[in-house]
Amino acid sequence: KHIPGALSAPPDMLESRNVMHQFTGIQITDVGIGILCDYVAAVRDVIGYEVPLAVDHFGHIGLKSCIRLGKALDRFTLAWYEDMIPWQFADQWAELTRAVDTPTCTGEDIYLKEGFLPLFQKNAVNIIHPDLASSGGIMETKKIGDLAQEYGIAMAMHMAGSPISALANAHCAAATENFLVLENHSVDHPEWNQLVTGLPDPLIQDGFMNLPDKPGLGFDDINEEMFRANLDPRDPIYFDQSTEMWDKEWSWDRLWS
Repeated sequence: KHIPGALSAPPDMLESRNVMHQFTGIQITDVGIGILCDYVAAVRDVIGYEVPLAVDHFGHIGLKSCIRLGKALDRFTLAWYEDMIPWQFADQWAELTRAVDTPTCTGEDIYLKEGFLPLFQKNAVNIIHPDLASSGGIMETKKIGDLAQEYGIAMAMHMAGSPISALANAHCAAATENFLVLENHSVDHPEWNQLVTGLPDPLIQDGFMNLPDKPGLGFDDINEEMFRANLDPRDPIYFDQSTEMWDKEWSWDRLWS
C-alpha cells in the first residue's frame, strides 16, 4: 500500500481492519500485480518447482481483484491461494475457484462441519483448512475431513500452537485419508520442542512427525518451566493477579481472515 500506483481505494479504507474484503472497494492495479508476481518469482528462483509453495494474506481486496491477481500468479504452479476472501461467501468462492487455475483454500476460521458444508456443496474450494483447536477438536475435524473427501476436496490443517496441538493434529491427520499437509510455525524455535517431555527433539524431522504410540496424544508431561518462560506472563494459565491489564487490549474479534 506504500507503493504509488499499486492500489486504488476509497479514502481511509486501506487502514481498515474490520471491513470484509468485498466491501472495502480496494482494487489492485497492474502495478501491484506486477510487484507481487516479481516477489513470487524471486522465491521460485530460490526453491525451484519441486517444493510446493502456497500463498496467503493478500489483503482486503475484492473478488474481481482476487481473480485478476490469481490469474497472474497461476503461472507459478502454486500449491494454493488461501483465504483470498472471507469463507462465509461460498458463491463467491465458487466463482473464484472456477476463474483461476490454482487450487483455492479456506477454513481456518470455520467452526464445526456444518460451517464447511456450503463450500462443499458448491464445490467452492479445492482444499479446506480447518484449525483443529478451534474447528471442534479431534473427532470433529476428522468428520470435516471425511465429509470433504466425499466431495473430492483435500484437507490441509491450520496449526499455530504448541506441540500438544501439533500432536492432536497429527493423530487426526493420520486417521484422515484426504489429509494433505499440516501447518507449523515453530521449526526454527528449538524451545518449542521442549514445551512437553517424552518426545523426539526435534519433534519434526525432515518435514515429518512420527506418531507416538504412547497413551493419549503420546507425550509424557508438560514442561511447566519452559511454558512459563515462553508464554505471555499475562496468560490465564499462570497469572495469579487481577486481569485489569487486559482491559485496554485490542482484540482481533473477527470471524474471517
